[in-house]
Amino acid sequence: MTLVSAADLVRDAAARGTGVGAFNVLHLETAEALVAAASLAELPVILQISQNCADYHGGLEPIALATLAVARRAEMPVAVHLDHAERVELVDEAITLGFGSVMFDGGALPYDENVALTAEVVARAKAAGVFVEGELGEVGGKDGAHAPGVRTDPAEAVAFVAATGVDALAVAVGSSHAMLDRSASLDIELIGHLHDALDVPLVLHGSSGVADAVIADAVRAGMTKINVSTHLNGFFTRAVREKLASDESLVDSRKYVKLGRDAVAAEAARMLRLFALAQAA
Repeated sequence: MTLVSAADLVRDAAARGTGVGAFNVLHLETAEALVAAASLAELPVILQISQNCADYHGGLEPIALATLAVARRAEMPVAVHLDHAERVELVDEAITLGFGSVMFDGGALPYDENVALTAEVVARAKAAGVFVEGELGEVGGKDGAHAPGVRTDPAEAVAFVAATGVDALAVAVGSSHAMLDRSASLDIELIGHLHDALDVPLVLHGSSGVADAVIADAVRAGMTKINVSTHLNGFFTRAVREKLASDESLVDSRKYVKLGRDAVAAEAARMLRLFALAQAA
């Protein structure tokens, strides 16, 4: 059994000054691909289930139980994390199901409301021994709720962490969710200021839109948990599309979905190595 808490993986990476990959699960094949990636890279990985993913599957329990089962069979340490939960009751369900970490996303709320709800989540989660990630400063692009160009203020971040007790903080430093190209420009200087000001690990959301070299710079500046979804989804979809275009008689979905799974595994393994090698000076 190699199911661990994201707390272990994030804190270990932060102590070593490296990055750890946190990749989103869309369905069972994604979870299998990401666990395979950890084996290929011989590195740990965090599997993330978002609120959107839970809603797609008609509820958190079906995809959560499948993902937890895959994680328990992994050869490398694997954590299962609730990503971008905007509903407190979803956090409670994740804790009950056995998640070791959760993210409560109050980034689009007014500051005082974000603090109050995040602190409430932290109190309940910590009573269950669960690691909590919060968000401050909106990350552009997600469902139109976050304005591009918003940045997290270091002084406000210090106050937020003190008031809520979060274990990790997702910050806005120039990335944007769901980008199809990798042209985002990160504020590396701001990452350094946030890292110096805070005593909790930093989380980069929207990393699909960030080039390899820039992600490496971000890790060296103090970013620890690196979230990726859209970039890997592209590898899955392109592999499936290519196979279907080449064989119109193919009807067994396993024969083309496997190619998508394999493509994600290879690219996710490459990214895990990238994050782990981008060590802070």
